[in-house]
Amino acid sequence: MASTTPTYDDTRPEPAVSLARMFYDRVAATPDREAFRFPDGSGWRSVTWRQTGETVRTVAAGLLALGIRPEERVAILSNTRVEWLEADLAIMCAGAATTTVYPTTTADDVAFILADSGSRIAFAEDDTQIAKLRSRRDHLPDLVRVITFDGQADGEWVLSLHDLLALGARRLVEDPGAVDRAVAAIGPEHLATLIYTSGTTGQPKGVELPHRCWTYIGAAADNLGILSAADLQFLWLPLSHSFGKMLEAVQLQIGFPTAVDGRLDRIVENLAEVRPTFMAGPPRIFEKVHAKVVQTVQEEGGLKRRLFTWAFRVGEEVAGSRVEGRRPSPYVRAQHTVADRLVLTRIRDRLGGRIRFLVSGSAALSPDVARWFHAAGLLVLEGYGLTETSAGTCMVLPDDVAFGAVGRPLDRTEVRIASDGEIFVRGPGVMRGYHHLPDATAEVLSADGWLATGDVGELDQRGHLRITDRKKDLIKTSGGKYIAPQAIEIIFKAVCPLASQMLVHADGRSYATALITLDPEALTQWSRAEGLPVTDYSALAASPAVHEYVAACVAELNSRLNRWETIKQFRILDHDLSVENGELTPSMKVRRKVIETAYHDLLDSMYVPA
Repeated sequence: MASTTPTYDDTRPEPAVSLARMFYDRVAATPDREAFRFPDGSGWRSVTWRQTGETVRTVAAGLLALGIRPEERVAILSNTRVEWLEADLAIMCAGAATTTVYPTTTADDVAFILADSGSRIAFAEDDTQIAKLRSRRDHLPDLVRVITFDGQADGEWVLSLHDLLALGARRLVEDPGAVDRAVAAIGPEHLATLIYTSGTTGQPKGVELPHRCWTYIGAAADNLGILSAADLQFLWLPLSHSFGKMLEAVQLQIGFPTAVDGRLDRIVENLAEVRPTFMAGPPRIFEKVHAKVVQTVQEEGGLKRRLFTWAFRVGEEVAGSRVEGRRPSPYVRAQHTVADRLVLTRIRDRLGGRIRFLVSGSAALSPDVARWFHAAGLLVLEGYGLTETSAGTCMVLPDDVAFGAVGRPLDRTEVRIASDGEIFVRGPGVMRGYHHLPDATAEVLSADGWLATGDVGELDQRGHLRITDRKKDLIKTSGGKYIAPQAIEIIFKAVCPLASQMLVHADGRSYATALITLDPEALTQWSRAEGLPVTDYSALAASPAVHEYVAACVAELNSRLNRWETIKQFRILDHDLSVENGELTPSMKVRRKVIETAYHDLLDSMYVPA
């Protein structure tokens, strides 16, 4: 059984007692430095840590005025925005715990999460979120009040944020030390966050993450030494996901400012305006940038395409030399200077021009895509973690790049590989258990603290962890061969600029097939360039020209696979998969069982003898 030996630098300061205390300490340490930047009209508005502290303290006092008590749950149903962060910090400073809810969650699932968590108060972004709560109010007896950021308040069950601030201001006049006492009473094992795993199958489970999980993650990230208070983060990730929450803890520990805007359609535009030094995201965002650039260049053709290809070939040679610790020859360096000025710098400028590195997490990133970014001078550092490990377990570092790996474990975190390849994790970031589910907790968390992740992987000679797939997703063909579908799907999305999703199917079958969906924006752009009539998605996806293009991409994929892994047939679906249709989790993972059940007949059709 392969394992790692945890490391810990005793000279480093211990993590704070609680995330609330960490926030208090941050405000005290750098009161006049910028904390957050957020959209305001046609521009951006900044607030300092002192200003943020005043807002958070007042909101926390308002929650105390509404009767919230230690470790009681307060839900947040909202897109990523500065008010989300202020509400979350206020909840913890009141001694309560945040129940996170994706804004795309259906009314029925919202009702389940709030009822199961016993949430007493809910922050609802707008009237859409309020409507979900109203429609299931009879099923939410514990929910005594709703606070809305932008929605219509009624002054009774639904209060505006202004109403809550007024309540808090009055409470602080009556009892100036109320919030300070609440913060002082919080210990490391007090519940900070309850995050319900979206899950690809079954009912969501509430992951209980106490304060020590987040303070540990903040301190461990600081120990890596790759970020400082001089950095500027652009944050668009859903804060209802553990990945986003982890970044909040890291910011409090280190003190860098964060520009916050959760609108996905403005990411590229915002990057050019904000000019951050780092940004985190799931692989899909990097896949889309890669596909967009490659597709555009392919369509332009001619000299531009040849120049682009040459520039990236030179960029790959220089980047590869750096990874291997070699210095490129003078001739290659001279070529790179020209390639960088004519092509590569333009890619970096699209992301603001100041990015030191990007962080990819929540799913595996294609090594091909990572190398492409590196050739452009944009280093993507891959990390690994689960909601159950506070999103942070391993991380690749800038001076220890390993494409296709997720790095070494963080300080004080141990990783071991079981005989069947399953990854086990132990450390301060591991959850205390599933909410109200002791049997489910016992299934994955041993008495001595080892968490069974459900992921399959290996530790290489350098101590880097490499993820193969989800244990439950491994496929065994009727011929007895095992296939890791995720690895195949990742390669396909790197070689096919039109791809959105691929689902490989082969369990109990004699060969592998696939269902494929296309990115609507990329499909439209490609169709225009090919001179095809641009109609709706389903018509384009069914066209012979699109099928021929995708078939060529599948052939390229197959050339990289073992014989038993190759895709013998595929079908292009008439729509892209979506969260709203229940085909993807909110973190954009494919719900395999849902898809295979829904398209059972279509899958069967690929195994009927000709």
